[in-house]
Amino acid sequence: MQQRHEVSHGELFRGFNKIALSGFGGVMSWARQTVVEERGWLSSEEFTSLFGLCQFMPGPNTLNLAVCIGARFQGATGALVSLFGLLCVPFLIIVCFGALYGEFGEIPAVQAMLRGIAAVAAGLMLAMGLRMAADLARRPLLLVFSALILVGVVFLGWPLPALMAGLAPLSMWLAARRYLRGS
Repeated sequence: MQQRHEVSHGELFRGFNKIALSGFGGVMSWARQTVVEERGWLSSEEFTSLFGLCQFMPGPNTLNLAVCIGARFQGATGALVSLFGLLCVPFLIIVCFGALYGEFGEIPAVQAMLRGIAAVAAGLMLAMGLRMAADLARRPLLLVFSALILVGVVFLGWPLPALMAGLAPLSMWLAARRYLRGS
């Protein structure tokens, strides 16, 4: 991955805080829009590759992504600042919402609102998936591995970590061959 420009601690905090405050029930589509399209911290292909790595690591994908991007631009302190930016204000909001839900959660209008929010979150995830699939279309080998994982998990019921661990050596070997040929 090629670094485009220096990103300060303040920019990391504000960027990830914006991402966190933009989404409800999932922020990955907002993360892509902010990191790639608005701020230009990563290219679309870099984001897709880093997102794939973050899915493989234990823990929530968005938190992993914040740590990786923060560390890339500002090292360990950048990772912490990005993580804090992603978590601090949403934590306070969730505590407040939890108290309000405990008081008003049984009201039908509140239940209907939450169902609507869930539908919007699903649509955002679908839109992000389609944009990321465009990156895969430019790299057919990635598309093959994505299809193999999809078939293995969805149709054959294999566990994702075992499937990824099994395909990782083959994908690394193929990537190394391709890289060495291009050098």
